[in-house]
Amino acid sequence: MNALDGHLHLRAVRASDGSTGLSAQSFRAPFHLSKPNWDPDAQVLHVQVVNPTAGILEGDRLESSITVEKGAALLVTTPSASRLFRMTEGGHATGRQHFEVAPGASLEVFPEPIVPHRGSSYFQETTIEAAEGSNLLFIDQLMPGRLAHGEAWVWDRLVLGLTVRRSGELILRERFDQSGASLRALAEFAGTGAGSCFANIVLLPAADDVSPSWQAEVIGLHRDGVWLGVSRLRTIGWSIRIVAPDPIRLRDTLANLRSTLRLSYPRLGCGLRRP
Repeated sequence: MNALDGHLHLRAVRASDGSTGLSAQSFRAPFHLSKPNWDPDAQVLHVQVVNPTAGILEGDRLESSITVEKGAALLVTTPSASRLFRMTEGGHATGRQHFEVAPGASLEVFPEPIVPHRGSSYFQETTIEAAEGSNLLFIDQLMPGRLAHGEAWVWDRLVLGLTVRRSGELILRERFDQSGASLRALAEFAGTGAGSCFANIVLLPAADDVSPSWQAEVIGLHRDGVWLGVSRLRTIGWSIRIVAPDPIRLRDTLANLRSTLRLSYPRLGCGLRRP
């Protein structure tokens, strides 16, 4: 099968009636865009990005760029996990993501987990450019592999780079670079077991708050085998990390996290599933 050179370009704008619409969109396989759905209660446009192929294969190059203009509000989700299939020795796939959020705009990115299969290698770089006065919630999830097929922790290499800037100032740069075996050792250290799942969350509010009302309740989600930590970013914003013992508890913890945050950030009230 030939490798895919896929792209996704979206631009969300605020209309005269206060709703959000897409002023520009372009995509090529393996990306496909479902019909956008406007949530009048949360005042958010929900866009679902679909991969109609089996998953990500060796040699695939994926590039996405999403811009949210002033006053617009956008939620981006995926209906299913991103599966990374087996690759030849030295082979890999690559992905680049760029998100730009203007003043007064809101962007939530909440895809389903990455699931690396046996012998896969994937390199992804994510860049977030958030203007002063914008709101952003970015979530990355990782499962250890296909548990039912005995493929937990047997991928070759997974690299997830993340750069976040606020008004052009660097506030976060991190690089996750692990083999399946090395991450298994980390999960064993945490005592969360063979089915451990991970989530990395970045929250950037429009205005700084060093003691947000949600903090104690979110930290309280560190329980029942779930490890959760909250760290303040440089100048503004928060990093939240989760290690859960299985996919169900990761899903439930993220649902509780989002439910708690929506009290402070009402646009998180937009449903993740299409009506």
